[in-house]
Amino acid sequence: MFQLVDSHVHLDDDAFAGDRDAVLERARRAGVGTMVVPAVDAGSWPTIRDLCAHHAGLHPAYGLHPMFLSHHAPEHVDALSSWLNENPPAAVGEIGLDFHVDGLDRELQRHYFLRQLQLARERDLPVIVHARGALEEVTLTLRRSGGLRGVVHSFSGSEQQARQLWDLGFHLGIGGPVTYERAQRLRRIVAQMPIEFLLLESDAPDQPGAAHRGERNEPAHVAEVLRCIAALRGEPEADVAAATSANARRLFRLD
Repeated sequence: MFQLVDSHVHLDDDAFAGDRDAVLERARRAGVGTMVVPAVDAGSWPTIRDLCAHHAGLHPAYGLHPMFLSHHAPEHVDALSSWLNENPPAAVGEIGLDFHVDGLDRELQRHYFLRQLQLARERDLPVIVHARGALEEVTLTLRRSGGLRGVVHSFSGSEQQARQLWDLGFHLGIGGPVTYERAQRLRRIVAQMPIEFLLLESDAPDQPGAAHRGERNEPAHVAEVLRCIAALRGEPEADVAAATSANARRLFRLD
């Protein structure tokens, strides 16, 4: 049995309200015993803290997600600073920029993103970054900020963009989308990329793989992502499992 890390799963989501314990049990049976649970808004921080305290192998990340601007208030950044001091996390996240969704104030997103990067840098914490439709600006912001480490989750950019992130020491979070045959660019990147920058993730309950199209995603499905990536790379599953789990434990400083 491989020991896998799901580097991005929203286990606090209401989609798991009815069977969260069963979801966790299926994950553990699939070898996914360690998970990082990122927040989306201030209201989710206590829930995630308590969830991770109650279940072994779960590690919290706290942040303000760019898609949830309507949930955020300026004082939440100061609240996050205090929260991080009192509740040490695995990372600051989920943070970033989203220029794909219409109507999200870009300047306000930038404000929250920069402030949270500062909090992470001050505490030497990694960041979990959302970069949909905004990868160029996110990468430029990370480069300008300096002194940061982390992962761009659900990576969907070009090979050149991937290399820019590796040059900054950032990881790529790869999940269900890589299992679709039509994702040729992503599959080429994953097949050839330096494995030391690769993390496995589910992003559950979102982004199910090809075998679960239209279904709720689960962390157990990270095992299917592993099988796909190992096949694309022509490497033993055990080697990819060991490397990606070591990457996650090193980045997030997991026990």
